[in-house]
Amino acid sequence: MAPVDKSKKLSMSELEAAARDMRAYALVAIHAAGTGHPGGSLSVMDFTAALFLDEMNLTSKDPRWHCRDRVIYSGGHKAPALYVGLAAAGFYDMDSVVTLRKCGSPFQGHPHCLKLSGVEVSTGSLGQGLGVGVGQALAMRLDDCDARVFVVMGDGEQQEGSVWEAAMSAAHFKLDNLCAFVDKNRLQIDGLVEDVMNIDPLVEKYKSFGWHAIEIDGNDMGQILNAFEQARATKGKPSVIIGHTAKGKGVSFMENVAGWHGMATKDRDQLDAALAEIASPVVTKDKVDELLGTAEKWLKDVETGINSDHSKLFAAKRSYWWNDGDGMQVEMDPTRMGFGRALKRIGGDERICTLHADISKSICITDFEADNPERLDRVFSVGIAEQNMMQVAAGLAVEGKIPITGTYGVFASGRPWDQIRTTICYGNLNVKIAGAHGGISVGQDGATHQALEEISLMYVLPNMHLEAPCDSVETDRGTEAIVLEVEGPAYIRYAREATPIVTSDATPYKFGIANIIRFRSEKPRFVDAFEHKLSTEYKNEGEALAIIACGPMVPEAMRAAWMLKSEHGIETRVVNMHTIKPLDKAAIIAVSEEIGYIITAEEHQVGGFGNIIAGAAATRSRFDKPLRIEQIGVADQFGESGQPWELMKLFHLTAEDIAARALKMLA
Repeated sequence: MAPVDKSKKLSMSELEAAARDMRAYALVAIHAAGTGHPGGSLSVMDFTAALFLDEMNLTSKDPRWHCRDRVIYSGGHKAPALYVGLAAAGFYDMDSVVTLRKCGSPFQGHPHCLKLSGVEVSTGSLGQGLGVGVGQALAMRLDDCDARVFVVMGDGEQQEGSVWEAAMSAAHFKLDNLCAFVDKNRLQIDGLVEDVMNIDPLVEKYKSFGWHAIEIDGNDMGQILNAFEQARATKGKPSVIIGHTAKGKGVSFMENVAGWHGMATKDRDQLDAALAEIASPVVTKDKVDELLGTAEKWLKDVETGINSDHSKLFAAKRSYWWNDGDGMQVEMDPTRMGFGRALKRIGGDERICTLHADISKSICITDFEADNPERLDRVFSVGIAEQNMMQVAAGLAVEGKIPITGTYGVFASGRPWDQIRTTICYGNLNVKIAGAHGGISVGQDGATHQALEEISLMYVLPNMHLEAPCDSVETDRGTEAIVLEVEGPAYIRYAREATPIVTSDATPYKFGIANIIRFRSEKPRFVDAFEHKLSTEYKNEGEALAIIACGPMVPEAMRAAWMLKSEHGIETRVVNMHTIKPLDKAAIIAVSEEIGYIITAEEHQVGGFGNIIAGAAATRSRFDKPLRIEQIGVADQFGESGQPWELMKLFHLTAEDIAARALKMLA
């Protein structure tokens, strides 16, 4: 699709044709990624076409021109719409968008302003764009720039309290150079917005906050253009265009179906059926073949480079990668499934309540009531409002309930941190927090959704308990422990991607006590090749190295121990520190005194876990052995869109990385 020459005003039919072509390109890109958000990307596309090709004053020849109009897609999951809008405006070739969500691509799962020209602000955590827009509009006024700021939001996003703080300030400052658009497609991940957490009457709310509110059919190009004209003419107050749209607009089987919020077309037939309905004359079947070929080549080139670098880490006679050989086979299961199984089993306790924050099914918190409808009166959806979720949970806990809150780790730990600190932890309230999708292995959603800081954020809080189980079986047991055994605030960190099952119901487990894991000999099943003991029952075997790990890094540590023994005869003590707070300091001191050579391993910003371990190791009382500690983790950087195991290799979080570090350390 060639960039449109904005020196010539496009006709209505030309804008509608552009929106159609942009929809087709976005769908192909999401299909090529295998993940993404077609529902909202399609519903907002008519507005996007009008915004980039008719309304905004900007130029791709000078992307940082100071008095350009600005746009923020506050709902960062609608990135495909933003990307094709920028491409249509000439910022880059439209075909390049097909690398969406692939490792190394500038088209990240959520927009990243440091990687892609034209992206004003990195977004992904909902409810933040409008406040940034207020700041930009104020700056434009200070600089005497005749420029406008546009902020694109979703209707579910209106559930975030920060939206209304920004709305209040925009009216207070009389920012008539600020125009917001609410994509009111009526659906969010958990269902109808009015059922999850009703936001209406939205027009009246914005008016009461001092805004000029314009209500339109957001999929009607004529009404969109008229709304822009009306907003430009409004002086002394900000304008909001509330556009009634259809989620998945343009594809009949996607329209008004909540499930298409975050799901790519499943196969080529389904993609072709969707494209046939959109009927873009530009995105033909031959063009789709070409685009998918480009995406596949990008994926293979990146994969080849990552695998080539990874293979050089640890020189071995054979591959030790998961399930590569005939023996040492392992089953994979997402740790989040263990969380769900525990809630289903223990949910009969009448004190337990669960609180949903819109992404409930994917984090498995809905397993609590899925097969037990009688529990529904103990299920509360607060919508996209994490701070309020913690406050409501605190109120329930004050009255003797056991509230379990759940959302992605980035939103569970960071966004409501002050509420957790001041209300929950300071009051030592019995609130349980499920921090789902922890670590880099969240994958294609990218850095905004990859929780890499929550161990530090939670560990530092007085009265907090912190659990990071190693597999789905241990997640099940850890969930039961923090809900029914622990009195006081507790945070459990678990992952999205399927990871190796390395424990069983027979494996010893006790909250607050680490497990010592020793490789014994190769077996048909990986799990049977290791012996697990509670640290309180373990006797020193004179190992040369210790690997202290938490979460899904424990299976990697176990695999590293197997590799080091098989290739170099090095005996390794693996410490599964599933409970990070309270910390099993005795197990750490024993390692520091008996072995002295320690590697910590975390799927987290390096040092968040490792420095906790190092601090405990430094308190040893015997000094007859030297103490050396190396740390494996994400090296003080944000994540990246990409396939989960691809990212584990890229960020040096695999057993091969641990083993290579061990050889260098012991040398």
